Amino acid sequence: MRVSVVISALVAVLVGFGGSVAVVIAAAEAVQATQAQTASWIAVLCVSMMMTTAILSVTYRMPIVTAWSTPGAALIATTSGVSIQMAVGAFLFCALLLMITAAFKPLSALVQRIPSGIAAAILAGVLFPFVLGVAVETVALPLLGVPLVIAFLVIRLFSPAWAVLAVVIGGVGLAYALGLAGQTHGLAWSEFVWVAPVFDPAVLIGLGIPLYLVTMASQNLPGFAVLQASGYVPPSRPIVAITGAASLLSAPFGGHTTSLAAITASICTGADAHPDRNKRWLCGPVYAAGYGVLALGGASVVGVIGNVPPALVAMIAGVALFGPFVASARLAFAGQDDPFPAAIAFVVTASGVGAFGIGSAFWGLVIGVAAHALNRWARR
Repeated sequence: MRVSVVISALVAVLVGFGGSVAVVIAAAEAVQATQAQTASWIAVLCVSMMMTTAILSVTYRMPIVTAWSTPGAALIATTSGVSIQMAVGAFLFCALLLMITAAFKPLSALVQRIPSGIAAAILAGVLFPFVLGVAVETVALPLLGVPLVIAFLVIRLFSPAWAVLAVVIGGVGLAYALGLAGQTHGLAWSEFVWVAPVFDPAVLIGLGIPLYLVTMASQNLPGFAVLQASGYVPPSRPIVAITGAASLLSAPFGGHTTSLAAITASICTGADAHPDRNKRWLCGPVYAAGYGVLALGGASVVGVIGNVPPALVAMIAGVALFGPFVASARLAFAGQDDPFPAAIAFVVTASGVGAFGIGSAFWGLVIGVAAHALNRWARR
C-alpha cells in the first residue's frame, strides 16, 4: 500500500472530523442533550462511518467513504423546543425515508445521467471556499499561515501527500509554539447512551423530513457527483440503503444520520491518493480505521479538537483539497463544447447560498443540468 493512500485517508478523517464536529456539538446542545449523550452521539456516528466505509469500499472496490451529515447537523442546531428523545424519533424517521429511497430505481438513473462536466463543476464549487480559506486565514494569522504555505509549496514539488502531512504536523507544533492552542487533557473511553425515541408528529414533519431532504440534496447527491467526476460509476442504491440502515441502527444512541461523504471524499478519489484509479479504494479501509480510533475517545476528543485554532483546521482543509480542486476545475471546463452550464453550476455552488433549507450544491446541480438541457434542446 502506497504511503499516499494512508496519508490521504487520514487527512480526510482529520478534515472531516475536525472541520465539522463543532456543528454536531451545537446540534446536540439545541436538542438539550447531556454531555454523555453528546459524546455518545459523536462516538456512534464514528462507528457508523467506520462500518459503512469499510463495507462499501471493499465490496465495490471504489473509494466510497461516508460521513455524518454536516448540513443535517446545522439544520438540527437551528431547532428549538425539541428534546433529544423527539429528535431521535425524527432521526429514525429520516433513516426509514433513506431506505425507502434506495428501493426505487429513479435515483440511480438520475445520478448516472448527470453530465461529467457539471458534476466536476459542482465539486469545484464545493471545494472553492475551502481553498480560498487558506488565503483568508493566512492573512488573519500570518505567523501561522505563511510558514505553512511556504512549506506546502516546497514539499509539494517532491510529494503532494507528504506536503499535506507536513502542514498537519508542522501546523499543530507551530500553533503550540505560538501559544495559539489550549491545554490538552486526558482521554476517556467512549460510552454509548441509549435514548428512547419519542415520535411526535410535528417533529417528524418539521425535523425528520427536512433532515432527509438536506441529507439527500446536500450530502448524497454531491457525494455521487464527486465519485462520478473522478471516473467512477457509484452504486447509488446500495450506498443509500447501507447508509440508511446504519442511520437506523445509530439513531437510538444519538446519531442523526450517516451519508455519503462529499468534500472529504475528494481527498480519497484524486490522483494525489494514488495514481492508479483502480487502487484508490484502499483509502476506504484506512479511513475506516481512523474513525474507529476516534470512536474510542469520543468522550473527550471534542475537547482536544477544540484546543486547535480554527484557522489551522481551515488551512489544513484548504491545502488538502487544493489538488482535487484543480483536477475538478480542469475536468469541468477543459474540452467542453459550451462551458456555460458547468460555469453556472460552479458559480451557484461556490456562492454557498441555499434556499428552502437546501444547500447550494443541490441548486448548482439543478441549474447546471437545466442549462445543459436547454443547450441540447436549442441544438435540436
